[in-house]
Amino acid sequence: MPCSEQLPKSINIRVTYMKKLLIIVAISLFVLAVAGYFLFLKKTPPAFKTAKVERGSVVAMVSATGTLNAVTTVQVGTQVSGTIQTLFVDYNSQVAKGQIIAQIDPAILTSQVEQSQGNKQSAAANLAKLKAAAHDASRTLARNRQLLQEGIVSQGDFDTAETRYQEAVAAVMAAEGTVLQTRGAFRQAQTNLNNATIRSPVDGVVISRNVDVGQTVAASFQTPTLFTIAQDLTKMQINTSVDEADIGKILVGQPASFTVDAYPEIQFKGLVSQVRIAPVITQNVVTYDVVIIVENKDLKLKPGMTANVSIEVMRKDAVLTIPSAALRFKPEAAETATKQRSSGRGQLPGKNLSQKVYLLQEGKPVMVPVQAGISDDTHVEIVAGELRSGQEVIVDQVQTKKKTEPRGGVMGPRF
Repeated sequence: MPCSEQLPKSINIRVTYMKKLLIIVAISLFVLAVAGYFLFLKKTPPAFKTAKVERGSVVAMVSATGTLNAVTTVQVGTQVSGTIQTLFVDYNSQVAKGQIIAQIDPAILTSQVEQSQGNKQSAAANLAKLKAAAHDASRTLARNRQLLQEGIVSQGDFDTAETRYQEAVAAVMAAEGTVLQTRGAFRQAQTNLNNATIRSPVDGVVISRNVDVGQTVAASFQTPTLFTIAQDLTKMQINTSVDEADIGKILVGQPASFTVDAYPEIQFKGLVSQVRIAPVITQNVVTYDVVIIVENKDLKLKPGMTANVSIEVMRKDAVLTIPSAALRFKPEAAETATKQRSSGRGQLPGKNLSQKVYLLQEGKPVMVPVQAGISDDTHVEIVAGELRSGQEVIVDQVQTKKKTEPRGGVMGPRF
């Protein structure tokens, strides 16, 4: 009987002990879970990307686009109308000054020369006839003047002879005018016949041909263009359009570089040769034509190519430079206290330090006021401030991910 009473009491002690153990384990797990939760929620300190302050060269550029053209381009036309009989040149043909490049059918023009020549000869013969008549009238007038003094002829007969002489002289003058007219018509017909043979006015290369054999050209009101000849393709020019905001920086003699789509890996060089003052207004946008001279000895560049031009308007060497991204960087709100504490640094008398960069010190951004000068696509000159060569400026803030809680929630993984 005593043994049977002791058995339940032993079991109760064990149950009580197990309950206490489970409570302790549960509390421990809860504490660990809460600690782990806040540990995972804790933000990772921000990371920054930096770049060194260095001394180097900064080149300020003005960008523009333009079209390559030959320095001298001549449009060859025709002064006479007719049918193209023969073409002696084609695209890319090398021509010399005075070389025959086309022939217009001369049949009609030849007949006009012959007709005008006949008119000229007829007028010359008529002039000779009238000169003979005037000479006869002059002799008759002289005889009548002598006979009038001797009283043989009357005054009326003398007046009649004098009138005939004057009429003969007037007829001679009219005939001389007709001779001049027919002579001019003959010369014009000869000139038209000569103009039927089209010759190159310059040494160069044919870059355009606008007619074919058998085509009729009319030169009544406007001279038609038959060929376009580039005088010298070893020297070319770029006609660029520069915005009015940048035109004040462009000066004659400034170096320029450019690329074309045909050779994207090659950077060509040139010089500004002319800044034209005539504005070009397109949809209320004002631009100015800037001419850039280019050497083309290897003939890689072709007329009409589009050039992407960069004109060097200012260059500074051995100056303090930083990446342009450093001026654009702004720290997040959490770092504004550092910025305010450092706002008094770098103030120099007479300098307007209105721009800011941030140095990385002890893992935090520290603001430094600066004054920027000229800039290119990647770097900017620092003309004032407390930056020194070799310092690290912040150019970007690296985004860090928050640690995520483990699967299964706060209380640990599910089994």
